[in-house]
Amino acid sequence: MLKKMTLLAALVACVLASSCRNQQAPSANVWAEVNGTPVDRSEVEKYFHSREQSQGAPASHDEALSLKLSILDQLVNNEILFQRAKAANLVATDGEVENKFNESKATFTEDEFQKKLQENGLTVDDLKKEIRRELSIQKLLNREVVSKITITDADVTGFYNQNRAQFSVAEPQYHVAQIVVTPHPDPAIHNRKSDDAKTPVEAKAKVTLLESRLASGADFAQLAMDYSEDSNGANGGDLGFIPQSSLNQTDPALKNAVLSLQPGQVSKPVELKDGIHILKLITREPAGQRQLSDPQVQQSIRSTLQNRREQLLKAAYLTTARDQAHVTNYLAKEVVESAGKLPADDATEK
Repeated sequence: MLKKMTLLAALVACVLASSCRNQQAPSANVWAEVNGTPVDRSEVEKYFHSREQSQGAPASHDEALSLKLSILDQLVNNEILFQRAKAANLVATDGEVENKFNESKATFTEDEFQKKLQENGLTVDDLKKEIRRELSIQKLLNREVVSKITITDADVTGFYNQNRAQFSVAEPQYHVAQIVVTPHPDPAIHNRKSDDAKTPVEAKAKVTLLESRLASGADFAQLAMDYSEDSNGANGGDLGFIPQSSLNQTDPALKNAVLSLQPGQVSKPVELKDGIHILKLITREPAGQRQLSDPQVQQSIRSTLQNRREQLLKAAYLTTARDQAHVTNYLAKEVVESAGKLPADDATEK
């Protein structure tokens, strides 16, 4: 009996030892595996360095490890979803990738684009690979989550009744968009045409051209995205709703231009210290209670409910997908076993 127990103990120890060995990373560069597919340390480090650069100050040892674990977890989630997209034949096509790539490039000159890639430690192939994964995952989520969401009239009515105060406007509001042209060079200009007036003469000529196009029926938002020299250009120049009290605190010329417009109208150029502004009044909202019959109120509620439902279902879908995947996180295991004291190069390598 004693011999049998000794043999059994030896077998158990062997199995446990084998199991432990199977949990070791196949190489120092592999920090996780998803259904046998490796997630490399180099990928985590690339995103880590990019985040660290955007934050400015270098991360401490613990902060660096925490951020790397968070990035690795996100990469694991993306790999799970990408594998599902491949299994469902939803991988983005070369044409879709190329279109998105060109779109991401459009707001930069070639030199600026290459510099941006270099700063983030990326190549063109890296970026296209990332775009393909993002588009494929979005296709998957659109089919598995978004397409299954239905917002009913009853949902809208219920939300309105529970949040009536949210639709009471204390003062008049003005929904405004603008195109800005500055009379000096600005390296931060990133409109779709990379068009930047560098002198007062160039600025006035550009404004004249924009006025001509607007008079011919060109879309204001498209012109803002193509030519506006401020950060709102990417959003079609949309400044959102400006309350009357905020409008009263702006430059009088700007205030007068807005107040003189009817919804849908575009102003004459307004010269201010920061440049020349062309304004469009999209809508004017009087003070008071917004009614459920208002199309804008209904659209706002539907968008809110849609976004909430999407977030909920996407989180639930990801949890289910992760439960069904086989994931091994070697970095997390090493952090636990070392009590957070990994070799110096893991935490401080830049």
